[in-house]
Amino acid sequence: MMQRAPRAMQLVGIGWYFVFVIVGGTIGGVLLDGWLGTKPAFTLIGLFGGLVLAFWGGYLMLMEAIGKGIGTKNKQ
Repeated sequence: MMQRAPRAMQLVGIGWYFVFVIVGGTIGGVLLDGWLGTKPAFTLIGLFGGLVLAFWGGYLMLMEAIGKGIGTKNKQ
């Protein structure tokens, strides 16, 4: 049976998830703007999309890390 990562490692992973999603969305938008010549449009869309995905995914991962996520049994 595979052991779960320590809580600190889970939180570090969540932090990296935030970085990759926000920066990835922004860089993708910048590249699309450069290719299509639509200066700030896709950069802003990529940034906003990255922020939304980071918030939602981070929320789900944090709930999983503290034991209240989907598929976890609440132990009382």
